[in-house]
Amino acid sequence: LGPVLTALMVAGRVGSGIAAELGSMMVTDQIAALRALGTDPIRKLVLPRILAGLIMVPFLTCISVAVGLLGAWLITITQLKVASGVYWNSVVLGLYVQDVWMGLIKPFFLGFAIVSIGCHVGLRTRGGTQGVGRATTNAVVASSVAVLVVNFLVTKALIFLMY
Repeated sequence: LGPVLTALMVAGRVGSGIAAELGSMMVTDQIAALRALGTDPIRKLVLPRILAGLIMVPFLTCISVAVGLLGAWLITITQLKVASGVYWNSVVLGLYVQDVWMGLIKPFFLGFAIVSIGCHVGLRTRGGTQGVGRATTNAVVASSVAVLVVNFLVTKALIFLMY
């Protein structure tokens, strides 16, 4: 659940930002200017964003899982009056190595999907400022759906490979 929730938040924030930024560059002909100067916009604008997505989504997933575990621990010991050791023991007993690997592998696929969709939609933007708004909305919707689909497919593949 950690990778999916993190990816959905990233899709809303980062996917929209990338689409809006690249969309604005498209409608103001900045991308055409890059091409006229002999610069490849994919290499200059898309690849760094994809690399950032591949690095940061797994990192953010680790942070969100850690915060989730600590939040659950805090509620468990303060509200439910369960001993701290009992909570951590149940976490360790309920956690399998395969679950950890899934949680570490999935964010790479999710990050790639989010950023590549944001870049694709942004680079296809037409129609001035209204087009940028539509592109931003489309990027968020497509990225969110892609997160759910990619999560399903990667989970199926990893279950097949690991179990």
